[in-house]
Amino acid sequence: MAQKKTHCDCLNTIKPVRDALDVISGKWKLPIIISVGVGNERFTDIQESIPGITPKVLAKELKELEQHKLLKRTVLDDYPIKILYTLEAYADTLTPIIYSLKDWGLNHRIVVSQR
Repeated sequence: MAQKKTHCDCLNTIKPVRDALDVISGKWKLPIIISVGVGNERFTDIQESIPGITPKVLAKELKELEQHKLLKRTVLDDYPIKILYTLEAYADTLTPIIYSLKDWGLNHRIVVSQR
């Protein structure tokens, strides 16, 4: 017979999952990471690639992703000044998670449409 998991075992799973969700959850963070990952480096390109995101929200989300070491912000001293966003190497650790979510989402659409 399987041994019953303890309260501590549950918390040992919940806490790191909660930490991860605190960093990447919300409506915009993963779409921003995906957009930058496919080559959109400039603010306007990122905004145009994500329907419905406002400039104010995008600026806030970019700052948070930069604080979490997922994005790098580079200021080029051209005229006019250019600001580019690129993924940090650490963001690559999200790639399998993003593809798993994509696969799950595609499958979920099929399951729901069969009702």
